[in-house]
Amino acid sequence: MADSKREIERKYEATAETRLPDLSRVAGVSSVVHQGVGELDAVYYDTEDLRLAAASITLRRRTGGDDAGWHLKFPVASGIRDELREPLSDTLPRSLAGLVRSRVRDGALVPVVRLRTARDVHRLTGADGSPLAEVSVDTVRAERLIGGEAGRQPGGETGGKPGGRPGRGATAVWTEIEVELADGTDPALLDAVEKRLCKAGIRPSAAPSKAARALAETDPGDGRGTGHGRAARRGARPDTREDTARQEAVETVPGVRKDEAREGTAPGTREGAGPVTAGDHVLAYLRAQIEDIVALDPAVRRDLPDSVHKMRVATRRCRSALRTYRRILDRGVTDPIGDELKWLAAELGIDRDQEVLDARLRAALDTLPRTLVLGPVSARLQIWSARRGGSRGRTVAVLDGDRYLALLNRLDALLADPPLRSAASHAPGRALPRALLKEYGRLAARVGHALELPPGHDRNLALHDARKAAKRARYAAEAACPALGKPARRFASRMKAVQTLLGDHQDSVVARDALRDLAVQAHAAGEQGFTWGLLHGREEATAAEEERQLPAVWERAARPKVRRALGG
Repeated sequence: MADSKREIERKYEATAETRLPDLSRVAGVSSVVHQGVGELDAVYYDTEDLRLAAASITLRRRTGGDDAGWHLKFPVASGIRDELREPLSDTLPRSLAGLVRSRVRDGALVPVVRLRTARDVHRLTGADGSPLAEVSVDTVRAERLIGGEAGRQPGGETGGKPGGRPGRGATAVWTEIEVELADGTDPALLDAVEKRLCKAGIRPSAAPSKAARALAETDPGDGRGTGHGRAARRGARPDTREDTARQEAVETVPGVRKDEAREGTAPGTREGAGPVTAGDHVLAYLRAQIEDIVALDPAVRRDLPDSVHKMRVATRRCRSALRTYRRILDRGVTDPIGDELKWLAAELGIDRDQEVLDARLRAALDTLPRTLVLGPVSARLQIWSARRGGSRGRTVAVLDGDRYLALLNRLDALLADPPLRSAASHAPGRALPRALLKEYGRLAARVGHALELPPGHDRNLALHDARKAAKRARYAAEAACPALGKPARRFASRMKAVQTLLGDHQDSVVARDALRDLAVQAHAAGEQGFTWGLLHGREEATAAEEERQLPAVWERAARPKVRRALGG
């Protein structure tokens, strides 16, 4: 795995005549140590249509300085990026190639711009001599490498094919100041340094990165219609999701007071505005979930906290929208995509479900007094978890597979050419409540069926089916929130309450099955089974209490005004 570093920095405009003010007067800074001038040479890689730049991701091969090598940077927040590093080599390291696969797909990574930087470094230190930050005055010379020729290959070789976009060889020169925090430094130092710089007439840079500025200033035209050239110039993602998706339609939902629906005033025309029709809203929601799937791919590969869960949720939300809004999108096209989303969610679930189950069993064991823990219980649980492990490796293998890549391409095609039905042109207040009420009716039938059954295996299965229906109703409402406003948000909240209770119940069912398996293994090994039985009994009591609470929770969720608010 590549080395990872959290980079917190700010950039400022400068000229060749700019001089740094005395930064030793910044609170907390004891001295400013001049480190000298170094030469850096970096080639940035992207696809021909700049897909990485469109997502504010940078990939470079740099020589010079004390961190020569391959660097891949992901945006975290304004001025904050995660940088992953691999040693210098002639070809892109496989670990970094995997992290950009969801963006690059089958596209080739080629050199797009080269930056030669003369870096004059000043180190800010504290009273004990420890580094607080580095302030660099960078003189940058940028040369565009894509255009009439494909440019240079990894490792510096030249060559390529003719016929690319014009503009190869265009150059730009500028000077900027970069302030980067040292590890462990309070980010408030950046504010103090910025205040001092601003007093000296030095202003923040409009460009988020050197690569973005280089692409913008050497751009030969308008991005040639890809959308990515414009995004690179402004340092932001292209319009892959609708920025105004929270605007709501003018039509009020039947049965809703005007003051409740006032958030849904007309956004104007579709051009340059938010979603207008029911189809617009559904596509905006799908676009957001698809973008989340793509963006979370590298986080899952890096094993970042909760990344698998978030990616799985985005996958399920996407599939749920396709199923719920079949009157808006042609199911002849969307059903096969939904099947693939179901497959992906199941593969992600192997990792996530194991994680949740392990955490539940360990937490339950930790609550027991020592006197009730008989035998090598912790060791048995650890062995059991290890035997069931290895799921993360399988998850990464899925993300590396052709089936997953084909799914991403199909999702892109769905957005590019959506199979809209006639209902897609209807007003949101007419089409969306109908879909929500259909999901509500399905949930009501499943809850009613489950409550009629006696406690036991059949009821557990029925409650699990009801849980899935509650989740689908909740996701449907979340998709409709930008159009329907408060009624849909209230509906989603009540569906979430039902889903949470039934989810906790299902977790208890799964935990009891696992505890029984552990008890059988312990017995076969001649170990005490008392503790496993005790934990099993506690899970039974938990499930019984949740079943007791269900009628009241469902009654609150099924109040008549919910149906009236949604037009039922």
